[in-house]
Amino acid sequence: MAAVLTWAALLAGAAGCTGDGTGGIGFGGLGGPPAPEDVIRISPDDGSRGVRPGEKLRIRVPSGRLESVRVVRSQDAQESPVPGRISADGLRWEPADDRLALAAEYTVDVVALDGHGRRSARHARFTTHVPQERFVGYVTPENRATVGTGMIVSLEFNRKIEHRAAVERAVRVTAEPDVEIRPHWFGRERLDFRPEHYWKPGTEVTVDLRLRDVEGAPGVYGLQHKTFSFTVGRSQVSVVDAAAHTMEVRRDGSLLATVPITAGAPKTTTYNGKMVVTEMLEVTRMNGATVGFKKRDGKGEYDIPDVPHAMRLTDSGTFLHGNYWAPADIFGQTNVSHGCVGLRDVKGGGPDTPAGWFFDRSLIGDVVEVVHSKDRKVAPDNGLGGWNMDWKVWKAGSAVK
Repeated sequence: MAAVLTWAALLAGAAGCTGDGTGGIGFGGLGGPPAPEDVIRISPDDGSRGVRPGEKLRIRVPSGRLESVRVVRSQDAQESPVPGRISADGLRWEPADDRLALAAEYTVDVVALDGHGRRSARHARFTTHVPQERFVGYVTPENRATVGTGMIVSLEFNRKIEHRAAVERAVRVTAEPDVEIRPHWFGRERLDFRPEHYWKPGTEVTVDLRLRDVEGAPGVYGLQHKTFSFTVGRSQVSVVDAAAHTMEVRRDGSLLATVPITAGAPKTTTYNGKMVVTEMLEVTRMNGATVGFKKRDGKGEYDIPDVPHAMRLTDSGTFLHGNYWAPADIFGQTNVSHGCVGLRDVKGGGPDTPAGWFFDRSLIGDVVEVVHSKDRKVAPDNGLGGWNMDWKVWKAGSAVK
């Protein structure tokens, strides 16, 4: 058995913030960071759907400077960086090509300093216009990706599918070595595929989309005709024990490390169940108002502009992330978060902290399972939570009878 790592040395030292006495986390000397939209302006707006070709992608700051800008276009299950440049004065970023692609999803990650030298981060997504009477499926994971053994193939359609059986027949997911893979519909806009158990490491998975000219709804036809594939990497499953305040990280079945954590406070508990890492961000902003944690004045109960080593576990906002603002002695001892799983970190994100160590050893598609939390089990359609559904029930979700 691999030696269990200990983090006693890393837990020493003061942290940036203290508990507020209510189960949440106070901000001490953070001084109320400005709202993200006041620091970083992104157009089209985050969450926009059906953005027209005539609209321009623009990123700017009214003062300060842009530090880094990363724009990625996802189209037909292929991810491509969008070239562009930051202006000489640091206030603007513009793409090399002004035209937005049709039927594409754009992801924008920006880090900037405001006029007072405070660092802030914004993460935004929008989708562009799909020609009339067409539908597309946005596919997870990306083509040629290497993923963890818990990855679920997921298609999200840009409009409701009425002829689900016809669309399901037009999507074929196969694996080498061969394994039974079955589909499950969540409503009329999402179709997921998985095997009964986690993928075996080294499996090559191929997805054939034959949606072009398939009628998904009366008079509405598919646009895509594409084959892509991904590789399953090593197995890593981490079990978070919310009651014991620990996370056991197992690589290919062997214990790699036991890491002290903090989970959801008694009034804001963490979901139980199996969750899959769907997004990894070295730094991101977290505002409680965006996930329903608001004060009476409408502002978020927390607003942290530079959360390090953030790994998304659910669509509803559950992350496993670095925490530099809580006292060091809470990790392994007390649950104080608003539902996320926190690992000890330092401001700016340290590679030798528990959070940095785990981030550097993780893949999109890795499984994080939470046990012994006083909350319900995560819903199967919240992120890639399909592993929480019984195999018989999963298979019953097919539209092809």
